[in-house]
Amino acid sequence: MQHETRTDHVALKNKTLGPISVLAPFSALIISITLVIYFLIRYYVLEGFLIRRAYGSIYTDLSELNRRGFVNHHIAGFTKIVLLIVAAYPFICVTFGKATFQTAYAHGSIVTMGDILVVVAQTLIAMYIFELLYRVKLSPVAVMHHIGTILIGQTAIAISLTPVREPDAEIEFVLCTVWGAFDIISEFFPHVAIILYRVFPKRHHFLSCVFLLSCVSTALGTFSETIVTMWLFGSLWSRWRLAFKVVTPLLHIAFSAAQIHGSLVFWRMYQRQQRFMRNEGDDIEKDASSDMKLYEMSGRPGEVR
Repeated sequence: MQHETRTDHVALKNKTLGPISVLAPFSALIISITLVIYFLIRYYVLEGFLIRRAYGSIYTDLSELNRRGFVNHHIAGFTKIVLLIVAAYPFICVTFGKATFQTAYAHGSIVTMGDILVVVAQTLIAMYIFELLYRVKLSPVAVMHHIGTILIGQTAIAISLTPVREPDAEIEFVLCTVWGAFDIISEFFPHVAIILYRVFPKRHHFLSCVFLLSCVSTALGTFSETIVTMWLFGSLWSRWRLAFKVVTPLLHIAFSAAQIHGSLVFWRMYQRQQRFMRNEGDDIEKDASSDMKLYEMSGRPGEVR
């Protein structure tokens, strides 16, 4: 039966996705376990020995504020790699293919596509909660982005549960997975970029290429996300209730504005590195720390500190 579900062509706007997952009622447990795992990795692995052995004085010479940011970039970057590998298959099959939430993740498995997507969604949400609790300082834009992502993601799952089950809960969850997918892909490289900045602070040519690539990747990610999200939103227009027809575009505009701001900040950081290459004097080198302040104001998940 599962095989037939995979092969029958059913457009997303017409197919019945069904309940998201039997794990949805256990979202609090999933997110609690994930937060505990983040703590164990952070406290016993990264801060315990791995970061110091890998980076030496590069890490130990940082302030406490910047150390936390440095550790957080490693956790966030690694998490996004894992989530991308795990979630790519069910995300594509459910959103653009013929599968539903009840389709088996693998032939003969009791684990469904919806099970994987719920666990991945809670892991990403837990990452943002961890960052809010762990980081010493966050810009107001970052705080609003993280809180918005947490509330929207949890709401999409909550409204699928009985007795408050909403008729468009499943397609709202699908749209949230689209946002999450582009967030994971386009915001991964900024984590790498800031780690490289800490490791090679004086390699201006190299950093200029890194920051330019970060600017391009976030801009392309925002552009692609807008096309896919609005295409799905429009194709499902008849299935949305009025509240979602109004709120969804507003939320997308808010997230896109933050992403565009982040791209502009990376562009300024690229220009600053270009200026360092032309002017190696003490005065311009002394101003290097303002790169960090520039990106901090972008408020994106990969912000510097």
